[in-house]
Amino acid sequence: MSAEQKPAVFIIDDDASVREALEDLFQSIGVQVFTFGSTQTFLKSQRPDSPGCIVLDIRLPGQSGLEFQRVLSEQNIPLPIIFISGHGDIPMSVQAMKCGAIEFLTKPFRDQDLLDAIQLGLSRDRARREYDFALASLKARFGTLSPREREIVIQVARGRISKQIAGDIGIAEATVKVHRSRAMRKMNARSLPELGRMADRLKLVSEKPQHF
Repeated sequence: MSAEQKPAVFIIDDDASVREALEDLFQSIGVQVFTFGSTQTFLKSQRPDSPGCIVLDIRLPGQSGLEFQRVLSEQNIPLPIIFISGHGDIPMSVQAMKCGAIEFLTKPFRDQDLLDAIQLGLSRDRARREYDFALASLKARFGTLSPREREIVIQVARGRISKQIAGDIGIAEATVKVHRSRAMRKMNARSLPELGRMADRLKLVSEKPQHF
């Protein structure tokens, strides 16, 4: 596994002794570990292009972990977060989980509980990255279609049959089928239902077929 593919865990805690202890723990499971004393240094860092998650202290000087959770969302940094806290705070933990945190662990916690949360976070980020890659590939394939082929794919996604599409855009039904067949080949769609699902993932039904 290359450095780019090796999962990464980002520790953000203002306590150096906590950072060191967690770094040793995470290195034992073979992941890359990056430590930060503040959220600002994390945001300025160059992060590897690999599945990752964040272990975040809920109480940080200047900016709370919950505030930083919102910042990450606003900046479209979708890394899963595991919160750690020295104080049991139920309202805070509820808010963190509602906003998508993987886990909220109160010190002292079992190492295995934290490692389990890390594995879950990395698994979720890996799945997100795979989904994003597949969607980008699908968008690229859609980008190879001609304007007419795109128009017909959108009409198919709206549930229109070839005869209706032909009447709508003023071409022969046989021509519609030719364009549809070419579009399916370019999109790697093996059936009309699969082409429809691709269109749904691309959210094409909200587009106007005339505007290309």
